[in-house]
Amino acid sequence: MSPAATRKKATTEAAEPRVEIRKTYKLYVGGAFPRSESGRTYEVTDTRGRFLANAAMGSRKDARDAVVAARGAFAKWAGATAYNRGQVLYRVAELMEGRRAQFVAEVAAAEGVTAAKAETLVSQAIDRWVWYAGWPDKLAQVLGGLNPVAGPYFDISAPEPTGVVAALAPQKSSLLGLVSVLAPIVVSGNTAVVLASEDRPLPAITLSEVLATSDVPGGVINLITGRTAEVAPWLASHMDVNAIDLAGAAGAEGLAWGDLELAATDNLKRVVRPAGTGESAVEPDWTVTPDLSRMRAYLETKTVWHPKGV
Repeated sequence: MSPAATRKKATTEAAEPRVEIRKTYKLYVGGAFPRSESGRTYEVTDTRGRFLANAAMGSRKDARDAVVAARGAFAKWAGATAYNRGQVLYRVAELMEGRRAQFVAEVAAAEGVTAAKAETLVSQAIDRWVWYAGWPDKLAQVLGGLNPVAGPYFDISAPEPTGVVAALAPQKSSLLGLVSVLAPIVVSGNTAVVLASEDRPLPAITLSEVLATSDVPGGVINLITGRTAEVAPWLASHMDVNAIDLAGAAGAEGLAWGDLELAATDNLKRVVRPAGTGESAVEPDWTVTPDLSRMRAYLETKTVWHPKGV
């Protein structure tokens, strides 16, 4: 083939439109990315109704598998030193920073905000993860203490993780809200099963890819996508879930958070209610500086005594 023909062929090939490679979005359970056992998917669109991707539609079986994975990882994660947990969580923030551009694009598409606003929200989410990553080795000092007792012994209270915690991620705040409910769970040694925002799951799935390439052990954080009203009742009634955050029940279609709270009473789960009361429950402003209330909700107090002078 002559040089002229070669150049013509190369120009023709370059002009042909490239077929974009679509990602297959899956669940994140036990450190792996399985498809839903039901084989179902659903379309994810932006705020203008434009197609973004197909996401796995998790089922109650997927929720049970996630709880099993979380329970299996609990002993090792709770037994890790507080300093080590802080280092592991800080590594997640480092990887989130490396994927900043992807997070910004997904938050902008999911929430219908400008690129500048999405940049701000992503920065706040990363900074908030760093804030929580600094707490593991400080919780015992802040929330524990020496109790004054009338006796020849010391009486000491220390916080301990409660176990497996389920969380309904906020429906509107796809990344900052997700971080605000997820990080307080794992900081103290609990393991998490998170049901992502039904209509805005892509930032959560990207976060799961960050977790998979970080130092967080498999099973510590498990993420399910799908219909909130379908999966949430099974998490609320599951007997091996020790606490549940109902933040994402506010604004979820076909779901009353009071019913979930009632289902949680079967094994006396700790329940973090959504903001507001009754049907007026709303999603809070996640840009507000966090406090210790969510971390404290997933802690149990262990009291020990020790004879004086020994």
